[in-house]
Amino acid sequence: MADGSTGLREWRVTGMDCGSCAAKVRGAVERLPGVADVDVALMAERLRLTLDERQTSPESIEKAVRGVGFGIAAKGAHPEKPKGAFVLPDGAFPKAAEAPDPEGSPAGDTEGPQEAPTPSWYQTAKGRLVIGTGALLAAAWASRLVFSAEIAHWTFILATLIGLVPVAQRAFAMARARMPFTIEMLMTIAVGGALVIGAAEEAALVVFLFAVGELLEGVAAGKARDSIRALSKLVPKTARLEVGGRTREVPAGRLQVGQVVQVRPGDRMPCDGEVIEGTSGVDESPVTGESVPSLKEPGAAVFAGSINAEALLRVRVSRSAEDNTIARIVRLVEEAESARAPTERFIDRFSRIYMPAVVGAAVLVAVIPPLAFGLAWGEWVYRALALLLIGCPCALVISVPASIASALSTGARNGLLMKGGAVIEAAARTTHVAFDKTGTLTHGRPRVTDVSVLSGSEDDLMALAAGVENSASHPLGQAICAEAERRGVDAAAATGGRALPGKGAEASIDGLTISVGSPRLADERGALTGDLWTRVAALEAEGKTVVIVLREDVPQGLIALRDEPRADAAVAVAQLRTLGISSVMLTGDNPRTAQAIAEGLGIAHRSELMPEDKVAAIRDLTSDARVMMIGDGINDAPALAAAHVGVAMGSGTDVALETADAAILRNRVTDVAGKIRLARATMANIRQNIAIALGLKAVFLVTTLLGISGLWIAILADTGATVLVTMNALRLLFFRPSVAIDTSQYANHDNGNTRSDRVSPTT
Repeated sequence: MADGSTGLREWRVTGMDCGSCAAKVRGAVERLPGVADVDVALMAERLRLTLDERQTSPESIEKAVRGVGFGIAAKGAHPEKPKGAFVLPDGAFPKAAEAPDPEGSPAGDTEGPQEAPTPSWYQTAKGRLVIGTGALLAAAWASRLVFSAEIAHWTFILATLIGLVPVAQRAFAMARARMPFTIEMLMTIAVGGALVIGAAEEAALVVFLFAVGELLEGVAAGKARDSIRALSKLVPKTARLEVGGRTREVPAGRLQVGQVVQVRPGDRMPCDGEVIEGTSGVDESPVTGESVPSLKEPGAAVFAGSINAEALLRVRVSRSAEDNTIARIVRLVEEAESARAPTERFIDRFSRIYMPAVVGAAVLVAVIPPLAFGLAWGEWVYRALALLLIGCPCALVISVPASIASALSTGARNGLLMKGGAVIEAAARTTHVAFDKTGTLTHGRPRVTDVSVLSGSEDDLMALAAGVENSASHPLGQAICAEAERRGVDAAAATGGRALPGKGAEASIDGLTISVGSPRLADERGALTGDLWTRVAALEAEGKTVVIVLREDVPQGLIALRDEPRADAAVAVAQLRTLGISSVMLTGDNPRTAQAIAEGLGIAHRSELMPEDKVAAIRDLTSDARVMMIGDGINDAPALAAAHVGVAMGSGTDVALETADAAILRNRVTDVAGKIRLARATMANIRQNIAIALGLKAVFLVTTLLGISGLWIAILADTGATVLVTMNALRLLFFRPSVAIDTSQYANHDNGNTRSDRVSPTT
């Protein structure tokens, strides 16, 4: 029972599929005395609040949540699983590390709890409900051809009731929790009214479409939770811990701050730490998104999940498992999801006023004239039923999703994926767009941009460099080999090739030692003369990475590389500007490279940003603007979640695609502007539909009260409104999100690149 204390309490709530579910949980507990600071995290299935147990016990919190149809269990306890609900599998989020064993653990002690897979949609109660009601609906339509109209009518009624029962149960549960005007109550009264006046076919169709929408929300939530679970899998399960002069394999989650681990070439870092011995290139793309490995020497920091590329490193653990970089990224995704207020569906908001007004008006029409004026009960009950039918929101329930469905179909044909109506609404209100650099505004891989020869020809220089870098795993080496192949230059025959960790590579060609490496390597070998250094500095000032080719430590030439902007990146920024939208580039790259890319594109920029810095930048923007974030990597996931709309490039990681609200499947930056145009057109179409539906209802409301129109006119009004708004919604199928634009005027924003293969933004 209550112990008289006030403190922070946390539970795991299962069965939440959408932002509306989170709002219901929040509403159920906020009304209780002694409850404050309620935080409901949809993706993490977490309820956290401050509770004064002198006023409300934890058991009362659990009862309130169960009362509105969700499962709840105290933190650390086995989760409840409501019938048909999606439940986040165990282990999806990193847990606090257990008390570590200073002597390490045997290799076999590395298995965590088995993770329960997210059920397939057809294995859930919602999935079975959709299949069942859909089958009954199809059977009812088919029965018209075989049986009498009466049998078909009862089949429609059966389909309606089967689909309506769970909706009505939720509606009455919410009503008992003092939240009577919900989308479920709206559906219950609307469908019930349709059955009363004999519109069973329409009622069955509305119930089926509503069930499909609920199912899709659940499936989306399940996939998003799977993607978040994938984040934690970036950190290896085991680590090679040094204990008493020996190395043994232990669970990575049990590493203590101050312990020393060995990380072999090709292994992922099991922890955040500091290099104490060894020099190697480390691929930090899982954390920073940057494509070029970073040189790590003694004293350098490394991040959990990054990949050691070249040589053995000894690393001292600097953070515990629950506080490493990947764990912090997961928490950022959680916090961004719970901090962002979900866009409420229009009908749910409108029903708070519309529903009680219509029902109240129908009751008054049925009761007041007979009681106050002695008029005929039959006539005024008939008018009240007609009024209730006119007030039935079937046209609204169907027509708004029809606009969304048309927009989603048009977007899919044009490579623009948006995850539902809330995303479209948020995208339409965008005022600022934030771009990640690598893989978003740029191609995500370095390319040779300059070849400067000191001795011999360019082809000779490329042949030497390609010979040394042949079969290289380093992105710069691969780019050099790709450029040689593009030029039709055969790599020189090389022997004895070896990597120079953090500096480059070398091999023997025609009996001479050929080295391809960084300016630092040339400087160490006394080859970086004043004139050569001037050339290197000029290229690096343009944000390029420079490698120097040496023959017996004598420089032969320079090769500069850079991750170049996509051909349509400058055009995309210009198109956004014409839409009245400001753009900014957020990157983990160094200021020099960031400035060079940004100036070429005509865009503002912020550089040297870690994932948490990108989130801070997004939150700074969202304080007074509506922000869309475009990214492609795991490191972008928190920022994608923190923005009002997160958009992933189609070539991005699975986690980015699942975390984001939308995706650009064709990797065209100009599609960002196209996505916003489509969203704005959709919201205009929805406003037109609402005006049509409510306008017709207003007209026939007056005629019904005056006794001019009866039930059959009311049915015609409702059906007519549905037909009109549906036809209006279908116009979106012919909308073209992309527009023709003259790209030549933006050549100065593409680093002078006016190649004939520039991508056109025209669909």
